Amino acid sequence: QVQLVESGGGLVQPGGSLRLSCAASGSDLRINAMVWYRQAPGKQRELVAVITGSGTTNYATSVKGRFAIVRDIAKNTVYLQMNSLKPEDTTVYYCECKGYWGQGTQVTVSS
Repeated sequence: QVQLVESGGGLVQPGGSLRLSCAASGSDLRINAMVWYRQAPGKQRELVAVITGSGTTNYATSVKGRFAIVRDIAKNTVYLQMNSLKPEDTTVYYCECKGYWGQGTQVTVSS
């Protein structure tokens, strides 16, 4: 069974940065992809970024050039580095791997 534990959300001013973490147990990140999603209340879930087992990354158009998904194989952890944050980035962020989900972490971008 895969367990995902997220951390790193919070309140930040527009233009600021945050780094989200997703620590995985029961899944080898060298084999399985990890995906970050976000979903605001009443809105459709949006894929934010993905990193495959081979390390290939892909991003939503809305975050390309601002966000980076990276992984630490030794720690079996994936990070979402979020820079130049905008108010519209405000929502709950989730990591997902093999159909298992983290608990979600709230990101709020506001002055």
